[in-house]
Amino acid sequence: MTVNQSKQTSTDSDRGSQVCSCWLLSKASFSESAGVTSGKLLFRLSSFQLLQKSEWKQSSFSGSDMSSPDSCSHEWMDNRGGTWGNGCSPARTERASFGEYTHHQPLGDSSDSLVNSVVETAPLFPLMETKLYKRRWVMLFLFSIYSMSNAFMWLQYGIISNIFVHFYNIDTLAIDWLSMIYFLTYILLIVPVMWTLDNRGIREVVVVGSAFNCIGAWIKTSTAHPDLFAVTFFGQFVCSVATVYILSIPSRLASLWFGQQEASTACSIGVLGNQMGIAIGFLVPPILVPNVDDVNELAYHIRIMFYISAGVATLIFVLVVIVFQDRPEIPPTQSQAQARNTRPDDDSYMASILRLLRNKPFILLAISYGLNVGCFYAISTLLNRMIIEHYPGEEVNAGRIGLTIVIAGMAGSLICGIWLDKTKTYKQTTLVVYVLSLVGMLVYAFTLSLGHMWVVFLTAGLLGFFMTGYLPLGFEFAVELTFPESEGTSSGLLNCSAQIFGIIFTICEGKIIDAWGTLAGNIFLCIFLLIGTVMTGFIKSDLRRQKANQQVEVQTVSKMTADMEKASPSPGKL
Repeated sequence: MTVNQSKQTSTDSDRGSQVCSCWLLSKASFSESAGVTSGKLLFRLSSFQLLQKSEWKQSSFSGSDMSSPDSCSHEWMDNRGGTWGNGCSPARTERASFGEYTHHQPLGDSSDSLVNSVVETAPLFPLMETKLYKRRWVMLFLFSIYSMSNAFMWLQYGIISNIFVHFYNIDTLAIDWLSMIYFLTYILLIVPVMWTLDNRGIREVVVVGSAFNCIGAWIKTSTAHPDLFAVTFFGQFVCSVATVYILSIPSRLASLWFGQQEASTACSIGVLGNQMGIAIGFLVPPILVPNVDDVNELAYHIRIMFYISAGVATLIFVLVVIVFQDRPEIPPTQSQAQARNTRPDDDSYMASILRLLRNKPFILLAISYGLNVGCFYAISTLLNRMIIEHYPGEEVNAGRIGLTIVIAGMAGSLICGIWLDKTKTYKQTTLVVYVLSLVGMLVYAFTLSLGHMWVVFLTAGLLGFFMTGYLPLGFEFAVELTFPESEGTSSGLLNCSAQIFGIIFTICEGKIIDAWGTLAGNIFLCIFLLIGTVMTGFIKSDLRRQKANQQVEVQTVSKMTADMEKASPSPGKL
Protein backbone atom coordinates (compact mmCIF):
# COMPACT_ATOMS: atom_id res chain seq x y z
CA MET A 1 0.00 0.00 0.00
CA THR A 2 1.45 3.41 -0.98
CA VAL A 3 1.74 6.41 1.32
CA ASN A 4 -1.07 8.18 -0.51
CA GLN A 5 -3.26 5.10 -0.21
CA SER A 6 -2.46 4.94 3.49
CA LYS A 7 -3.45 8.58 3.95
CA GLN A 8 -6.63 7.98 1.96
CA THR A 9 -7.45 4.94 4.08
CA SER A 10 -6.95 6.96 7.26
CA THR A 11 -9.07 9.83 5.94
CA ASP A 12 -11.89 7.53 4.85
CA SER A 13 -11.74 5.66 8.14
CA ASP A 14 -12.12 8.96 10.00
CA ARG A 15 -14.96 9.85 7.65
CA GLY A 16 -16.60 6.53 8.54
CA SER A 17 -16.34 7.40 12.22
CA GLN A 18 -17.87 10.79 11.48
CA VAL A 19 -20.69 9.08 9.60
CA CYS A 20 -21.51 6.82 12.52
CA SER A 21 -21.18 9.65 15.04
CA CYS A 22 -23.42 11.85 12.92
CA TRP A 23 -25.98 9.06 12.68
CA LEU A 24 -25.91 8.43 16.43
CA LEU A 25 -26.29 12.12 17.27
CA SER A 26 -29.13 12.46 14.79
CA LYS A 27 -30.95 9.52 16.35
CA ALA A 28 -30.43 10.96 19.82
CA SER A 29 -31.83 14.32 18.73
CA PHE A 30 -34.73 12.62 16.98
CA SER A 31 -35.57 10.55 20.04
CA GLU A 32 -35.46 13.60 22.29
CA SER A 33 -37.82 15.52 20.03
CA ALA A 34 -40.15 12.54 20.07
CA GLY A 35 -40.94 13.11 23.71
CA VAL A 36 -39.24 9.96 24.95
CA THR A 37 -38.74 10.20 28.69
CA SER A 38 -34.97 9.91 28.55
CA GLY A 39 -32.78 11.77 26.05
CA LYS A 40 -29.89 9.37 26.41
CA LEU A 41 -28.57 7.26 23.56
CA LEU A 42 -29.65 3.71 22.91
CA PHE A 43 -26.15 2.48 22.24
CA ARG A 44 -24.01 1.81 25.28
CA LEU A 45 -20.25 2.03 25.10
CA SER A 46 -20.05 -1.69 24.39
CA SER A 47 -22.32 -1.25 21.38
CA PHE A 48 -20.11 1.47 19.92
CA GLN A 49 -17.07 -0.71 20.48
CA LEU A 50 -18.81 -3.40 18.47
CA LEU A 51 -19.01 -1.00 15.54
CA GLN A 52 -15.36 -0.04 15.93
CA LYS A 53 -14.34 -3.67 15.68
CA SER A 54 -16.07 -4.22 12.33
CA GLU A 55 -14.18 -4.37 9.05
CA TRP A 56 -15.22 -0.97 7.75
CA LYS A 57 -12.88 0.77 10.23
CA GLN A 58 -9.96 -1.11 8.73
CA SER A 59 -10.93 -0.61 5.09
CA SER A 60 -11.23 2.38 2.80
CA PHE A 61 -14.63 3.56 1.62
CA SER A 62 -15.33 4.03 -2.04
CA GLY A 63 -16.67 7.40 -3.11
CA SER A 64 -19.83 5.87 -4.56
CA ASP A 65 -20.67 4.13 -1.30
CA MET A 66 -19.76 6.78 1.25
CA SER A 67 -19.51 10.03 -0.61
CA SER A 68 -21.07 12.14 2.13
CA PRO A 69 -21.54 11.94 5.88
CA ASP A 70 -25.27 11.46 5.54
CA SER A 71 -25.22 8.61 3.07
CA CYS A 72 -24.95 6.08 5.90
CA SER A 73 -28.03 7.59 7.50
CA HIS A 74 -29.94 7.48 4.22
CA GLU A 75 -29.07 3.89 3.53
CA TRP A 76 -29.95 2.80 7.05
CA MET A 77 -33.24 4.65 7.19
CA ASP A 78 -34.21 3.52 3.71
CA ASN A 79 -33.86 -0.05 4.90
CA ARG A 80 -36.15 0.80 7.81
CA GLY A 81 -38.72 2.57 5.71
CA GLY A 82 -37.87 6.02 7.07
CA THR A 83 -36.49 9.20 5.52
CA TRP A 84 -33.98 11.76 6.69
CA GLY A 85 -33.45 15.27 5.55
CA ASN A 86 -30.19 16.68 4.25
CA GLY A 87 -27.17 16.44 6.48
CA CYS A 88 -27.49 15.05 9.98
CA SER A 89 -30.78 16.65 10.98
CA PRO A 90 -33.92 14.51 10.74
CA ALA A 91 -36.56 15.81 8.37
CA ARG A 92 -39.44 14.78 10.66
CA THR A 93 -39.93 16.93 13.75
CA GLU A 94 -43.25 15.59 15.02
CA ARG A 95 -43.41 13.89 18.42
CA ALA A 96 -42.93 10.39 17.10
CA SER A 97 -40.07 7.93 17.12
CA PHE A 98 -39.12 4.63 15.59
CA GLY A 99 -38.24 3.22 18.99
CA GLU A 100 -37.33 4.29 22.47
CA TYR A 101 -33.67 5.12 22.62
CA THR A 102 -32.69 5.00 26.25
CA HIS A 103 -29.86 3.83 28.40
CA HIS A 104 -30.77 0.75 30.41
CA GLN A 105 -29.51 -0.05 33.86
CA PRO A 106 -28.79 -3.68 34.75
CA LEU A 107 -31.91 -5.80 34.56
CA GLY A 108 -32.24 -8.42 37.26
CA ASP A 109 -28.98 -10.26 37.68
CA SER A 110 -27.04 -9.06 34.65
CA SER A 111 -27.67 -6.78 31.71
CA ASP A 112 -25.05 -8.57 29.62
CA SER A 113 -26.63 -11.96 30.17
CA LEU A 114 -29.99 -10.50 29.25
CA VAL A 115 -28.66 -9.13 25.97
CA ASN A 116 -26.99 -12.46 25.20
CA SER A 117 -30.26 -14.24 25.90
CA VAL A 118 -32.07 -11.89 23.53
CA VAL A 119 -29.54 -12.44 20.76
CA GLU A 120 -29.68 -16.21 21.11
CA THR A 121 -33.40 -16.83 21.62
CA ALA A 122 -35.51 -13.89 20.41
CA PRO A 123 -37.11 -13.90 16.96
CA LEU A 124 -36.40 -10.95 14.71
CA PHE A 125 -38.92 -8.10 14.55
CA PRO A 126 -38.75 -4.98 12.41
CA LEU A 127 -38.19 -1.66 14.13
CA MET A 128 -41.65 -0.11 14.44
CA GLU A 129 -42.90 3.43 14.88
CA THR A 130 -43.74 4.49 18.42
CA LYS A 131 -45.20 7.68 19.85
CA LEU A 132 -46.06 9.17 23.24
CA TYR A 133 -49.24 11.26 23.46
CA LYS A 134 -49.75 14.03 25.99
CA ARG A 135 -53.31 12.87 26.58
CA ARG A 136 -51.97 9.70 28.23
CA TRP A 137 -51.92 11.69 31.49
CA VAL A 138 -55.61 12.55 31.07
CA MET A 139 -56.47 8.85 30.72
CA LEU A 140 -54.46 8.05 33.84
CA PHE A 141 -56.09 10.88 35.83
CA LEU A 142 -59.62 9.81 34.86
CA PHE A 143 -58.98 6.23 35.82
CA SER A 144 -57.42 7.29 39.12
CA ILE A 145 -60.38 9.40 40.27
CA TYR A 146 -62.80 6.65 39.19
CA SER A 147 -60.83 4.12 41.24
CA MET A 148 -60.72 6.59 44.13
CA SER A 149 -64.50 6.93 44.21
CA ASN A 150 -65.04 3.18 44.31
CA ALA A 151 -62.40 2.58 46.99
CA PHE A 152 -64.02 5.22 49.22
CA MET A 153 -67.34 3.35 49.13
CA TRP A 154 -65.60 0.11 50.07
CA LEU A 155 -64.54 1.47 53.48
CA GLN A 156 -67.36 3.88 54.32
CA TYR A 157 -68.99 1.20 56.50
CA GLY A 158 -66.03 -0.63 58.00
CA ILE A 159 -64.15 2.31 59.49
CA ILE A 160 -67.22 3.22 61.60
CA SER A 161 -68.43 -0.36 62.03
CA ASN A 162 -69.51 0.17 65.66
CA ILE A 163 -71.85 3.00 64.54
CA PHE A 164 -73.47 0.91 61.79
CA VAL A 165 -73.81 -2.08 64.15
CA HIS A 166 -75.85 0.16 66.42
CA PHE A 167 -77.82 1.81 63.57
CA TYR A 168 -78.87 -1.36 61.73
CA ASN A 169 -78.94 -3.53 64.89
CA ILE A 170 -76.74 -6.26 63.39
CA ASP A 171 -73.58 -8.11 64.44
CA THR A 172 -70.00 -7.24 63.47
CA LEU A 173 -69.69 -10.09 60.95
CA ALA A 174 -72.54 -8.60 58.89
CA ILE A 175 -70.69 -5.28 58.76
CA ASP A 176 -67.48 -7.07 57.82
CA TRP A 177 -69.33 -8.62 54.86
CA LEU A 178 -70.11 -5.14 53.56
CA SER A 179 -66.36 -4.99 52.97
CA MET A 180 -65.79 -8.64 52.04
CA ILE A 181 -68.53 -8.56 49.39
CA TYR A 182 -65.99 -6.66 47.29
CA PHE A 183 -63.62 -9.63 47.55
CA LEU A 184 -66.25 -12.28 46.82
CA THR A 185 -67.69 -10.45 43.82
CA TYR A 186 -64.23 -10.07 42.35
CA ILE A 187 -63.54 -13.80 42.61
CA LEU A 188 -66.83 -14.67 40.91
CA LEU A 189 -66.67 -12.15 38.06
CA ILE A 190 -62.99 -11.68 37.27
CA VAL A 191 -62.85 -14.27 34.45
CA PRO A 192 -65.59 -12.71 32.27
CA VAL A 193 -64.30 -9.20 33.00
CA MET A 194 -60.76 -10.18 31.99
CA TRP A 195 -62.18 -11.64 28.77
CA THR A 196 -63.96 -8.34 28.14
CA LEU A 197 -60.74 -6.39 28.77
CA ASP A 198 -58.79 -8.53 26.30
CA ASN A 199 -61.44 -8.67 23.58
CA ARG A 200 -63.42 -5.44 23.85
CA GLY A 201 -60.78 -3.00 25.03
CA ILE A 202 -60.03 -0.94 28.10
CA ARG A 203 -62.57 1.81 27.34
CA GLU A 204 -65.60 -0.49 27.53
CA VAL A 205 -64.37 -1.97 30.80
CA VAL A 206 -63.83 1.45 32.40
CA VAL A 207 -67.19 2.83 31.17
CA VAL A 208 -69.19 -0.19 32.39
CA GLY A 209 -67.38 -0.22 35.73
CA SER A 210 -68.00 3.48 36.22
CA ALA A 211 -71.69 2.93 35.48
CA PHE A 212 -71.96 0.21 38.15
CA ASN A 213 -70.16 2.49 40.61
CA CYS A 214 -72.65 5.30 39.95
CA ILE A 215 -75.75 3.05 40.15
CA GLY A 216 -74.65 1.42 43.40
CA ALA A 217 -73.96 4.81 45.00
CA TRP A 218 -77.47 6.04 44.18
CA ILE A 219 -79.09 2.86 45.53
CA LYS A 220 -77.44 3.48 48.90
CA THR A 221 -78.86 7.00 49.16
CA SER A 222 -82.26 5.51 50.04
CA THR A 223 -80.99 3.14 52.73
CA ALA A 224 -80.43 5.51 55.68
CA HIS A 225 -83.06 3.67 57.76
CA PRO A 226 -82.56 0.97 60.42
CA ASP A 227 -84.80 -1.51 58.54
CA LEU A 228 -83.04 -1.24 55.16
CA PHE A 229 -79.79 -3.13 55.77
CA ALA A 230 -80.63 -5.59 52.97
CA VAL A 231 -81.02 -2.73 50.48
CA THR A 232 -77.78 -1.06 51.53
CA PHE A 233 -76.07 -4.45 51.17
CA PHE A 234 -77.43 -4.71 47.62
CA GLY A 235 -76.15 -1.22 46.80
CA GLN A 236 -72.73 -2.18 48.16
CA PHE A 237 -72.84 -5.32 46.00
CA VAL A 238 -73.45 -3.22 42.87
CA CYS A 239 -70.49 -1.02 43.80
CA SER A 240 -68.40 -4.15 44.32
CA VAL A 241 -69.08 -5.19 40.71
CA ALA A 242 -67.38 -1.96 39.65
CA THR A 243 -64.26 -3.03 41.55
CA VAL A 244 -63.85 -6.01 39.23
CA TYR A 245 -63.60 -3.50 36.38
CA ILE A 246 -60.93 -1.48 38.22
CA LEU A 247 -58.23 -3.60 39.82
CA SER A 248 -56.78 -5.10 36.62
CA ILE A 249 -56.50 -1.77 34.81
CA PRO A 250 -53.33 -0.01 36.15
CA SER A 251 -50.71 -2.24 34.51
CA ARG A 252 -52.78 -2.52 31.34
CA LEU A 253 -53.24 1.24 31.09
CA ALA A 254 -49.53 1.84 31.74
CA SER A 255 -48.51 -0.59 28.98
CA LEU A 256 -50.99 0.76 26.43
CA TRP A 257 -50.24 4.47 26.88
CA PHE A 258 -46.82 4.99 28.49
CA GLY A 259 -43.21 4.60 27.42
CA GLN A 260 -40.77 2.00 28.62
CA GLN A 261 -39.21 4.33 31.18
CA GLU A 262 -42.64 5.52 32.44
CA ALA A 263 -44.64 2.29 32.73
CA SER A 264 -43.83 1.45 36.35
CA THR A 265 -44.40 5.03 37.50
CA ALA A 266 -47.71 5.20 35.61
CA CYS A 267 -48.82 1.91 37.16
CA SER A 268 -47.93 3.29 40.58
CA ILE A 269 -50.00 6.41 39.96
CA GLY A 270 -52.93 4.25 38.86
CA VAL A 271 -52.66 2.32 42.13
CA LEU A 272 -52.37 5.64 44.00
CA GLY A 273 -55.89 6.55 42.88
CA ASN A 274 -57.27 3.49 44.64
CA GLN A 275 -55.14 4.21 47.69
CA MET A 276 -56.35 7.81 47.77
CA GLY A 277 -59.94 6.54 47.84
CA ILE A 278 -59.09 4.24 50.75
CA ALA A 279 -57.44 7.17 52.54
CA ILE A 280 -60.58 9.29 52.10
CA GLY A 281 -62.65 6.29 53.21
CA PHE A 282 -60.65 6.17 56.43
CA LEU A 283 -60.80 9.92 57.08
CA VAL A 284 -64.20 11.24 55.96
CA PRO A 285 -66.87 8.81 57.35
CA PRO A 286 -65.89 9.34 61.02
CA ILE A 287 -66.16 13.09 60.41
CA LEU A 288 -69.48 13.01 58.50
CA VAL A 289 -71.14 10.40 60.73
CA PRO A 290 -70.50 11.12 64.45
CA ASN A 291 -71.27 8.50 67.09
CA VAL A 292 -74.59 9.82 68.46
CA ASP A 293 -77.43 7.94 70.19
CA ASP A 294 -80.32 9.63 68.35
CA VAL A 295 -81.20 7.32 65.44
CA ASN A 296 -82.89 10.06 63.40
CA GLU A 297 -79.87 12.34 63.68
CA LEU A 298 -77.62 9.42 62.79
CA ALA A 299 -79.77 8.65 59.72
CA TYR A 300 -79.44 12.27 58.59
CA HIS A 301 -75.62 12.15 58.74
CA ILE A 302 -75.51 8.79 56.94
CA ARG A 303 -77.77 10.12 54.20
CA ILE A 304 -75.49 13.14 53.67
CA MET A 305 -72.48 10.84 53.27
CA PHE A 306 -74.30 8.68 50.73
CA TYR A 307 -75.46 11.65 48.63
CA ILE A 308 -71.96 13.13 48.48
CA SER A 309 -70.47 9.85 47.25
CA ALA A 310 -73.30 9.45 44.69
CA GLY A 311 -72.77 12.96 43.29
CA VAL A 312 -69.03 12.41 42.87
CA ALA A 313 -69.60 9.01 41.20
CA THR A 314 -72.06 10.58 38.74
CA LEU A 315 -69.63 13.34 37.73
CA ILE A 316 -66.85 10.79 37.18
CA PHE A 317 -69.13 8.59 35.07
CA VAL A 318 -69.97 11.50 32.75
CA LEU A 319 -66.28 12.41 32.35
CA VAL A 320 -65.33 8.81 31.58
CA VAL A 321 -68.02 8.46 28.90
CA ILE A 322 -66.99 11.71 27.19
CA VAL A 323 -63.19 11.67 27.49
CA PHE A 324 -61.75 8.21 28.12
CA GLN A 325 -60.17 6.46 25.09
CA ASP A 326 -59.25 2.86 24.43
CA ARG A 327 -55.62 3.08 23.27
CA PRO A 328 -53.37 5.41 21.26
CA GLU A 329 -53.25 5.12 17.47
CA ILE A 330 -49.48 4.49 17.56
CA PRO A 331 -48.08 2.28 20.36
CA PRO A 332 -45.72 3.85 22.92
CA THR A 333 -43.07 1.10 23.01
CA GLN A 334 -41.54 -1.56 20.81
CA SER A 335 -42.90 -4.30 23.08
CA GLN A 336 -46.44 -2.97 22.62
CA ALA A 337 -45.93 -2.68 18.87
CA GLN A 338 -44.77 -6.29 18.75
CA ALA A 339 -47.67 -7.39 20.96
CA ARG A 340 -50.17 -5.76 18.59
CA ASN A 341 -48.68 -7.56 15.60
CA THR A 342 -47.88 -10.94 17.11
CA ARG A 343 -50.77 -11.59 19.48
CA PRO A 344 -53.39 -13.38 17.32
CA ASP A 345 -56.93 -12.10 17.46
CA ASP A 346 -58.38 -15.58 17.78
CA ASP A 347 -56.04 -16.62 20.58
CA SER A 348 -57.95 -18.67 23.12
CA TYR A 349 -58.56 -16.73 26.30
CA MET A 350 -58.63 -19.88 28.39
CA ALA A 351 -55.40 -21.01 26.75
CA SER A 352 -53.81 -17.78 27.93
CA ILE A 353 -54.95 -18.43 31.50
CA LEU A 354 -53.66 -22.01 31.32
CA ARG A 355 -50.26 -20.76 30.14
CA LEU A 356 -50.13 -18.42 33.13
CA LEU A 357 -51.10 -21.22 35.50
CA ARG A 358 -48.19 -23.28 34.13
CA ASN A 359 -45.78 -20.38 34.65
CA LYS A 360 -44.11 -21.35 37.97
CA PRO A 361 -42.54 -17.94 38.74
CA PHE A 362 -45.91 -16.27 38.15
CA ILE A 363 -47.73 -18.75 40.39
CA LEU A 364 -45.25 -18.09 43.20
CA LEU A 365 -45.76 -14.35 42.72
CA ALA A 366 -49.56 -14.69 42.65
CA ILE A 367 -49.62 -16.57 45.96
CA SER A 368 -47.11 -14.28 47.69
CA TYR A 369 -48.94 -11.21 46.34
CA GLY A 370 -52.24 -12.58 47.64
CA LEU A 371 -50.77 -13.15 51.10
CA ASN A 372 -49.42 -9.60 51.35
CA VAL A 373 -52.43 -7.76 49.95
CA GLY A 374 -54.85 -10.07 51.78
CA CYS A 375 -53.21 -8.97 55.04
CA PHE A 376 -53.69 -5.33 54.03
CA TYR A 377 -57.39 -5.95 53.28
CA ALA A 378 -57.90 -7.62 56.66
CA ILE A 379 -56.18 -4.77 58.52
CA SER A 380 -58.23 -2.16 56.64
CA THR A 381 -61.52 -3.94 57.35
CA LEU A 382 -60.83 -4.59 61.04
CA LEU A 383 -58.90 -1.43 61.90
CA ASN A 384 -61.82 0.16 63.74
CA ARG A 385 -62.21 -2.87 65.98
CA MET A 386 -58.47 -3.01 66.70
CA ILE A 387 -58.28 0.65 67.73
CA ILE A 388 -61.54 0.77 69.70
CA GLU A 389 -60.45 -2.28 71.76
CA HIS A 390 -57.42 -0.42 73.10
CA TYR A 391 -58.61 3.20 72.74
CA PRO A 392 -62.40 3.37 73.35
CA GLY A 393 -64.25 6.30 71.78
CA GLU A 394 -61.44 7.03 69.30
CA GLU A 395 -63.38 6.44 66.07
CA VAL A 396 -62.00 9.61 64.50
CA ASN A 397 -58.42 8.67 65.38
CA ALA A 398 -59.02 5.18 63.99
CA GLY A 399 -59.84 6.83 60.68
CA ARG A 400 -56.75 9.02 60.93
CA ILE A 401 -54.57 5.99 61.59
CA GLY A 402 -56.01 4.36 58.49
CA LEU A 403 -55.29 7.58 56.60
CA THR A 404 -51.70 7.46 57.84
CA ILE A 405 -51.32 3.87 56.59
CA VAL A 406 -52.55 4.78 53.13
CA ILE A 407 -50.75 8.12 52.74
CA ALA A 408 -47.47 6.45 53.70
CA GLY A 409 -48.33 3.65 51.27
CA MET A 410 -48.96 6.13 48.48
CA ALA A 411 -45.49 7.56 48.99
CA GLY A 412 -44.09 4.02 49.02
CA SER A 413 -45.94 3.11 45.81
CA LEU A 414 -44.67 6.16 43.97
CA ILE A 415 -41.09 5.72 45.16
CA CYS A 416 -41.11 2.03 44.24
CA GLY A 417 -42.49 2.80 40.78
CA ILE A 418 -39.81 5.41 40.09
CA TRP A 419 -37.13 3.07 41.42
CA LEU A 420 -38.26 0.28 39.07
CA ASP A 421 -38.22 2.63 36.08
CA LYS A 422 -34.64 3.59 36.95
CA THR A 423 -33.17 0.19 37.86
CA LYS A 424 -35.46 -2.58 36.51
CA THR A 425 -34.50 -4.65 39.58
CA TYR A 426 -37.94 -6.22 39.94
CA LYS A 427 -37.20 -9.26 42.09
CA GLN A 428 -34.71 -7.56 44.37
CA THR A 429 -37.03 -4.62 45.05
CA THR A 430 -40.05 -6.87 45.57
CA LEU A 431 -38.19 -9.06 48.04
CA VAL A 432 -36.80 -6.15 50.06
CA VAL A 433 -40.21 -4.46 50.31
CA TYR A 434 -41.81 -7.77 51.33
CA VAL A 435 -39.29 -8.28 54.15
CA LEU A 436 -39.84 -4.72 55.38
CA SER A 437 -43.63 -5.27 55.27
CA LEU A 438 -43.14 -8.21 57.64
CA VAL A 439 -40.95 -6.11 59.93
CA GLY A 440 -43.51 -3.28 59.92
CA MET A 441 -46.32 -5.72 60.78
CA LEU A 442 -44.38 -7.13 63.72
CA VAL A 443 -43.63 -3.66 65.08
CA TYR A 444 -47.28 -2.60 64.68
CA ALA A 445 -48.56 -5.77 66.39
CA PHE A 446 -46.38 -5.40 69.50
CA THR A 447 -46.83 -1.63 69.96
CA LEU A 448 -50.61 -1.35 69.41
CA SER A 449 -51.46 -2.01 73.07
CA LEU A 450 -48.83 0.27 74.65
CA GLY A 451 -51.40 3.01 75.28
CA HIS A 452 -49.62 5.76 73.32
CA MET A 453 -51.58 6.95 70.30
CA TRP A 454 -48.57 8.66 68.71
CA VAL A 455 -46.73 5.32 68.69
CA VAL A 456 -49.64 3.72 66.84
CA PHE A 457 -49.56 6.49 64.23
CA LEU A 458 -45.83 6.02 63.75
CA THR A 459 -45.87 2.24 63.44
CA ALA A 460 -48.97 2.31 61.22
CA GLY A 461 -47.19 4.69 58.86
CA LEU A 462 -44.16 2.39 58.72
CA LEU A 463 -46.41 -0.59 57.98
CA GLY A 464 -48.34 1.26 55.29
CA PHE A 465 -45.24 2.56 53.51
CA PHE A 466 -44.05 -0.94 52.69
CA MET A 467 -47.23 -3.04 52.66
CA THR A 468 -49.19 -0.65 50.43
CA GLY A 469 -46.07 0.30 48.50
CA TYR A 470 -45.84 -3.36 47.48
CA LEU A 471 -49.02 -3.19 45.34
CA PRO A 472 -47.57 -1.72 42.09
CA LEU A 473 -44.45 -3.88 42.46
CA GLY A 474 -46.55 -7.02 42.17
CA PHE A 475 -48.38 -5.74 39.08
CA GLU A 476 -45.24 -4.74 37.21
CA PHE A 477 -43.28 -7.86 38.18
CA ALA A 478 -46.19 -9.99 36.93
CA VAL A 479 -46.19 -8.20 33.57
CA GLU A 480 -42.47 -8.88 33.21
CA LEU A 481 -42.83 -12.57 34.07
CA THR A 482 -45.77 -13.17 31.71
CA PHE A 483 -45.12 -11.01 28.62
CA PRO A 484 -46.60 -11.15 25.97
CA GLU A 485 -49.71 -12.38 27.78
CA SER A 486 -52.31 -9.71 28.45
CA GLU A 487 -51.50 -7.39 31.35
CA GLY A 488 -55.15 -7.47 32.36
CA THR A 489 -55.11 -11.26 32.68
CA SER A 490 -51.99 -11.40 34.85
CA SER A 491 -53.21 -8.52 37.03
CA GLY A 492 -56.64 -10.14 37.30
CA LEU A 493 -55.20 -13.40 38.60
CA LEU A 494 -53.04 -11.50 41.10
CA ASN A 495 -56.05 -9.65 42.42
CA CYS A 496 -58.12 -12.83 42.51
CA SER A 497 -55.51 -14.35 44.80
CA ALA A 498 -55.59 -11.21 46.97
CA GLN A 499 -59.40 -11.32 47.29
CA ILE A 500 -59.38 -15.00 48.30
CA PHE A 501 -56.81 -14.41 51.02
CA GLY A 502 -58.57 -11.18 51.98
CA ILE A 503 -61.78 -13.07 52.80
CA ILE A 504 -59.92 -15.82 54.67
CA PHE A 505 -57.76 -13.44 56.68
CA THR A 506 -60.61 -11.05 57.54
CA ILE A 507 -62.87 -13.80 58.85
CA CYS A 508 -60.10 -15.66 60.69
CA GLU A 509 -58.52 -12.58 62.25
CA GLY A 510 -61.93 -11.30 63.30
CA LYS A 511 -62.62 -14.56 65.13
CA ILE A 512 -59.13 -14.56 66.68
CA ILE A 513 -59.57 -10.96 67.89
CA ASP A 514 -62.91 -11.86 69.49
CA ALA A 515 -61.38 -14.87 71.24
CA TRP A 516 -57.80 -13.88 72.10
CA GLY A 517 -57.36 -10.17 71.31
CA THR A 518 -55.65 -8.04 68.67
CA LEU A 519 -52.08 -9.23 69.34
CA ALA A 520 -52.93 -12.83 68.50
CA GLY A 521 -54.81 -11.71 65.40
CA ASN A 522 -51.87 -9.65 64.13
CA ILE A 523 -49.36 -12.45 64.86
CA PHE A 524 -51.59 -14.66 62.72
CA LEU A 525 -51.05 -12.26 59.81
CA CYS A 526 -47.29 -12.08 60.47
CA ILE A 527 -46.97 -15.84 60.00
CA PHE A 528 -48.42 -15.64 56.51
CA LEU A 529 -46.27 -12.62 55.62
CA LEU A 530 -43.23 -14.72 56.54
CA ILE A 531 -44.44 -17.49 54.23
CA GLY A 532 -44.92 -14.95 51.43
CA THR A 533 -41.40 -13.60 51.96
CA VAL A 534 -39.88 -17.07 51.55
CA MET A 535 -41.93 -17.71 48.42
CA THR A 536 -40.80 -14.41 46.89
CA GLY A 537 -37.20 -15.46 47.35
CA PHE A 538 -37.82 -18.53 45.15
CA ILE A 539 -39.24 -16.55 42.20
CA LYS A 540 -37.02 -16.80 39.12
CA SER A 541 -36.48 -13.35 37.63
CA ASP A 542 -37.34 -13.82 33.94
CA LEU A 543 -37.89 -10.27 32.65
CA ARG A 544 -39.58 -11.02 29.32
CA ARG A 545 -40.89 -7.55 28.57
CA GLN A 546 -37.45 -6.06 29.09
CA LYS A 547 -36.00 -8.68 26.76
CA ALA A 548 -38.47 -7.67 24.07
CA ASN A 549 -37.38 -4.04 24.32
CA GLN A 550 -33.68 -4.97 24.52
CA GLN A 551 -34.08 -7.13 21.42
CA VAL A 552 -34.76 -4.02 19.34
CA GLU A 553 -31.54 -2.44 20.58
CA VAL A 554 -29.48 -5.52 19.78
CA GLN A 555 -31.04 -5.80 16.31
CA THR A 556 -30.26 -2.14 15.63
CA VAL A 557 -26.57 -2.61 16.48
CA SER A 558 -26.36 -5.85 14.49
CA LYS A 559 -28.03 -4.33 11.43
CA MET A 560 -25.78 -1.27 11.57
CA THR A 561 -22.68 -3.46 11.70
CA ALA A 562 -23.89 -5.62 8.82
CA ASP A 563 -24.63 -2.58 6.66
CA MET A 564 -21.19 -1.12 7.33
CA GLU A 565 -19.48 -4.39 6.41
CA LYS A 566 -21.58 -4.71 3.27
CA ALA A 567 -20.73 -1.16 2.19
CA SER A 568 -16.97 -1.56 2.71
CA PRO A 569 -14.71 -3.19 0.07
CA SER A 570 -12.82 -6.37 0.92
CA PRO A 571 -9.12 -6.02 1.90
CA GLY A 572 -8.06 -7.90 -1.24
CA LYS A 573 -9.33 -5.10 -3.46
CA LEU A 574 -7.18 -2.44 -1.79
